[in-house]
Amino acid sequence: MVELDDRRRLSLGKIGRHSRYLVREERDGTLIFEPAIVLTEVEARVLGNDEIMTQLRNTENPASRHARRGPPPRTEG
Repeated sequence: MVELDDRRRLSLGKIGRHSRYLVREERDGTLIFEPAIVLTEVEARVLGNDEIMTQLRNTENPASRHARRGPPPRTEG
């Protein structure tokens, strides 16, 4: 059981694993907490564009070709 404080706030410290939630109230008063993330409008448009997402999935990661293997080279000095 959780209780509201005198300012109608609720602590989710013991059960909340996420930092943001969308909350909706059902007709019977049940509160539904759904974990949420914040995206910029541009991020949301990119994620919603199947063509762009397909291109991103099919693009080779250029950083992987240049990844350094092992420790950095030693310099004499």
